[in-house]
Amino acid sequence: MFDIGFSEFVLIGVVALIVLGPERLPGAARTVGALLRRARNSWANVRNEVERELAAEELKRSMRDTVASVDPSEELRSTAEELRNTTSEVDRKLDERS
Repeated sequence: MFDIGFSEFVLIGVVALIVLGPERLPGAARTVGALLRRARNSWANVRNEVERELAAEELKRSMRDTVASVDPSEELRSTAEELRNTTSEVDRKLDERS
């Protein structure tokens, strides 16, 4: 991520040991570790939220495309044909009863 090698870590550790001293160095390392962990977790949460939003948008777009691709006139024709068939069956049954 930051492209820091082993030699840079050693240099940072030596400077921290000189500045903080051996008594306060473990506490400072724990604090830095906790802050880094919180930052990583926050970043992961933001990334997950963005991914969820993108997935939701993709789903909405897909649904819109599907609805747009359906030919409403074809559906109306098939529904009208079914209605005519049903009506003719009802008329036939009524004629049979008479």
